[in-house]
Amino acid sequence: MTTGQLTLILLTITSLFSSTICHRPLSTNHHCNRHNLPSQKHLRPDQFTVLINGYSESRIPILHTITGIYSSSPSVAAVVLLWGNPNTPSTTLTHLSHNLSTSSPGHAPITVIRQPSSSLNARFLPRAWISTRSVLICDDDIETDTKSIEFVFNIWRNNPEQLVGLFARSHAFELTSGAWIYTVHPDRYSIVLTKFMMMKTEYLYLYSCGGGELMTQARLIVDEMRNCEDILMNFVVANVTSVGPVLAGAKRVRDWGDARNDGQRALTAAATEEVAVGLSSRKKEHRKRRGECITEFHRVLGKMGLRYSYGKVVDSVGEQGLCQKGGKLVFCDQQFFK
Repeated sequence: MTTGQLTLILLTITSLFSSTICHRPLSTNHHCNRHNLPSQKHLRPDQFTVLINGYSESRIPILHTITGIYSSSPSVAAVVLLWGNPNTPSTTLTHLSHNLSTSSPGHAPITVIRQPSSSLNARFLPRAWISTRSVLICDDDIETDTKSIEFVFNIWRNNPEQLVGLFARSHAFELTSGAWIYTVHPDRYSIVLTKFMMMKTEYLYLYSCGGGELMTQARLIVDEMRNCEDILMNFVVANVTSVGPVLAGAKRVRDWGDARNDGQRALTAAATEEVAVGLSSRKKEHRKRRGECITEFHRVLGKMGLRYSYGKVVDSVGEQGLCQKGGKLVFCDQQFFK
């Protein structure tokens, strides 16, 4: 039996199974059984697994490029597209799995798996087939280059207890309202987003299976808000480490899902999807709802677990000054060839 045939069989089985439970609350009983999970000491430290959260069929065209880049990265062991839309036909996912596998220029296998639930918490389920010590959690609309991917992985290997990401946000307490808010601060951050988040595989278990009743309530908030699973993961990890995440700088990162993109209408299947093609929509109330999540997590968990970090890790400390060369402004140490 070929790898492609096995992938299609697994996809069919998971599709049939999920069709009966996708509208029920996410059950973690099977995933949280330690006997079903590999021992941490047997996980590979030299590679990582990419877990892409997929939902909108309008993003399928760019998934070919995105998965191909990840598959081409030498440190990637496997690329798995976790499909969370229960309304997507099984035939669509079967064709997608086949096309991604056959068209990829990379070495790492690409698999499509339908999620057991549409819950955003499902992207953090521990999986028995993860064979690496770290995982990259990312969205289906973020495109970067292999050098940046490898750079982030090297940063994580030097900071294995922390979350490492490319997109950062912050929490703050607003005195006028007496509530926590979700914001962007010019010189500090406490949250890295699941647009691109690398972390220790063990944190999947802590998020989904740890924390007792308090974490059960916190995960229910994610389901009720249909948002904020990334914020809760930052709470979980900061509670363990007592330090904030690490923000990395990338050479090139394209956010195809950002509503500020020119030509966004052409990318999505309908104009109404311009600002909401995934589960966490970017509507006007987005930041307000995210602030409400922080307030609720603080209330349920009993403390403000988020911790601030400062600065960004970059791969070069070269010249910052700009000089005019050949009629263009470039970094002064950059060679210019006509």
